[in-house]
Amino acid sequence: MRVALVDYDSGNLHSAEKAFQRMGRDLGADVTVTSAPDVVARADRIVLPGDGAFPACKAALDAVDGMTDALRQAVLERGVPFMGICVGMQMLADLGHEYRPTNGLGWIGGEVVAIDAPGLKVPHMGWNDLAIDHPHPVLQGVVTGDHAYFVHSWQFRVTDPAQRLAHAGYSGEVTAVVGRDNIVGTQFHPEKSQGVGLRIIANFLRWQV
Repeated sequence: MRVALVDYDSGNLHSAEKAFQRMGRDLGADVTVTSAPDVVARADRIVLPGDGAFPACKAALDAVDGMTDALRQAVLERGVPFMGICVGMQMLADLGHEYRPTNGLGWIGGEVVAIDAPGLKVPHMGWNDLAIDHPHPVLQGVVTGDHAYFVHSWQFRVTDPAQRLAHAGYSGEVTAVVGRDNIVGTQFHPEKSQGVGLRIIANFLRWQV
């Protein structure tokens, strides 16, 4: 199994690489951090992490020659299982509003808007309970009340409620996991979410779409 972690200079990939290597060891997974579109195009699993602001991450992804085409062909045309993490999840949206309106990949309908949490700190940072909205193979063994680690000031509001798989409570419901077909995304960092996050990574690597 060839697992590609997309490197587009938007985040430290070391902890994600180690977590995917750890959970993929028994599956014979070859985990590669890569900025090469041809490697991504041939992968059996694709992971798009992201840290920072939505416009900067999208611009950096677009700046890697051929990468968005390789992602589209692999994920949308070949049906390769895909996971977006943090801003990598947010970029699945149609549009992000951080600093300025920025087009996302448009793979899951919705927009990324500021967290509105009167009386609470923003960014939403630290451990928070998950509430499962819809069952999904990547969430197998994860139940409402399990904890995950979040760091974000912006939230993904999905158009289709069926595509919000889980949320966290933070002065309202903040999207935690999205998904459709062969695509999933987590607002939290699974590689930093201890046992729950490692379970999600393992489920993703075993996921047969």
